[in-house]
Amino acid sequence: MPITEVEGRQIKLSHLDRVLWPETGTTKGELLHYYASVAEVLIPHCSGRPVSFVRTPDGVQGQRFFQKRPPAGTPDWVTTAETLRSSGELMPQVQVNDLATLMWAANLACVEIHTPQWRSAAPGTADRLVVDLDPGPGRTVVDCCEVALLLRERLAADGIETWAKTSGSKGLHLYAALSGADSGEASAYARRVAQELERAHPDRVVSRMAKADRAGRVFIDWSQNSAKKTTATPYTVRARPRPTVSTPLAWSEVASAATPADLTFTLADLPPRLATHGDLLSPLLSAKAAAPLP
Repeated sequence: MPITEVEGRQIKLSHLDRVLWPETGTTKGELLHYYASVAEVLIPHCSGRPVSFVRTPDGVQGQRFFQKRPPAGTPDWVTTAETLRSSGELMPQVQVNDLATLMWAANLACVEIHTPQWRSAAPGTADRLVVDLDPGPGRTVVDCCEVALLLRERLAADGIETWAKTSGSKGLHLYAALSGADSGEASAYARRVAQELERAHPDRVVSRMAKADRAGRVFIDWSQNSAKKTTATPYTVRARPRPTVSTPLAWSEVASAATPADLTFTLADLPPRLATHGDLLSPLLSAKAAAPLP
């Protein structure tokens, strides 16, 4: 079993030639290479936050499971933080604060990384607003783009600047930086805005959770702001049939998208894309971007 050293930490690598995505032949070694390539832009978006992983040790067509607690055998150098569960129990969770931790996780086939909209140092204090746009039956990510532009304009009216990324699955995520808010307030605000858009565009938008109401419309999922929920971290790979990535977008790309293929990116696409565009979500990390809820 090969051992590599990352930032002074020794990591035992295993089964690097194991195919995780049979449709494309993408291996675990390629997953590690991808995460190493994007670590500089990915880590700032999840650093200091408790992460949850989607693990697919036998590939994305095999068993998968959501891992919140640190896996057995987690090295003592991996940073963890206690998260208060609804039961009142304190549960440790990993923080991906450095390249060594990211490589250790990827070697465990932690394909997806998910984070809440708060930091471990201030649990329940929302420093981000997130809106998840999910296309219902008969709609695609292109329809999500049209709703995203409406949301961008609506939030800007409240002094809130937004940035977009693909979910890496079917839809879009919109982010904003917040100050002085808690998760409950952020969720309530996102819900009000979603309901406003549903009233204004009932043929295109739905804010209700019932799946039966989503056909032919875009569901604005405001509930991802709950302190108990997580969202796919920017630049995470997704455990889909192909190794798609949750990819930050320029608003010009949102406005000009004509087909879902225009907004589908795999792990092979991201390094050259980053070389051209840099981190399109980097403004989200600036304290100057944080706005209060109205």
